[in-house]
Amino acid sequence: MKIPSVLRLASYNIQKCVGLDLRRQPQRILQVLEGMRADIVVLQEADKRLPPRPAALPQFMLDEAGWQIVDLGGAGSLGWHGNAVIWRGDAISVRQTGHHELPGFEPRGAVRVEFDTPIGPLRVMGMHLGLLSASRRRQITHIRQFGADLEDMPTVWAGDFNEWSRSPVLDNLVPEMRFLPPLPSFPAAQPLGALDRIALGQGVEVHAHGVHEDRPAHIASDHLPIWADLRVGG
Repeated sequence: MKIPSVLRLASYNIQKCVGLDLRRQPQRILQVLEGMRADIVVLQEADKRLPPRPAALPQFMLDEAGWQIVDLGGAGSLGWHGNAVIWRGDAISVRQTGHHELPGFEPRGAVRVEFDTPIGPLRVMGMHLGLLSASRRRQITHIRQFGADLEDMPTVWAGDFNEWSRSPVLDNLVPEMRFLPPLPSFPAAQPLGALDRIALGQGVEVHAHGVHEDRPAHIASDHLPIWADLRVGG
């Protein structure tokens, strides 16, 4: 029996390419990306902090490595509000994009990309939620509300949710999304917190998922990347 094709999606907070040794080395981030063998990667902290928020991971380096960058409208930035989405492979193309301001104490945002992929149409929502629990609850609710107005499409949420609790706090706020079991990804040198998460909407199935720990991921950022091999089913 032929095994259905899978698509590997990853999420990685690259901390502006500053590693645990306090050195900004984009090349290390590229090494980690190469090692994950992901088709689509959702990035957080992909741009420097101060306006005009230039890309921390230079676009020419991604181009040379064969990555394509989703245009999310940030002039000179890799993404929007630090969230970026990159992909690799001729069989993947972008249908539509969008971005959304999120409520809360800190300025936060979410990005949205609808892809055509080898496993079918797929909507990817990338996000980096706030440090305060009240803000995170409002942000999740906001994402859920605007998502309800979008065209029906298999959907995946991925990002740094900043949620330390192992109880289903996030799951309860958005019951139509299924969060994959939390795996520790922070801090990279000795992971304790499952801050980075992936959630699947109806029709999306997971074949395997995990945390990428191969060197130099242990030092390239303060987060380890997470990944999931996805299928679109019934």
